[in-house]
Amino acid sequence: MQPREISSNWRRALPAVAAAAAALCLSACVVAPVPATYYGESAVVAPTAPPPMYAETVTVAPAPGYIWIGGYWGWGGGRYAWRPGHWEAPRPGYHWVPRTWDHGPGGWHQRGGRWER
Repeated sequence: MQPREISSNWRRALPAVAAAAAALCLSACVVAPVPATYYGESAVVAPTAPPPMYAETVTVAPAPGYIWIGGYWGWGGGRYAWRPGHWEAPRPGYHWVPRTWDHGPGGWHQRGGRWER
């Protein structure tokens, strides 16, 4: 093979090699959400107490047996924001544990907001 042929072959293969290298690097990136609670410990801590509960209007259930999950004050971006309630299909063998805010070390800790057996 002549040096000119190797250079030409390499130039043709370069885009495929670059794409394979990028795919290999990106395949190691995994983004997973942090659970709201982990073994009873709160993952959300706010420095101040949440505002009083917001009076929501409960709409008509989309189907018989659906469960209303009430809204709550969520903490993010340095402030509280109201997260409206919604209807969810029941989960046999589970009950809904509503979110609460409890005062503890370091501030206010959000707990609950999950289905439990």
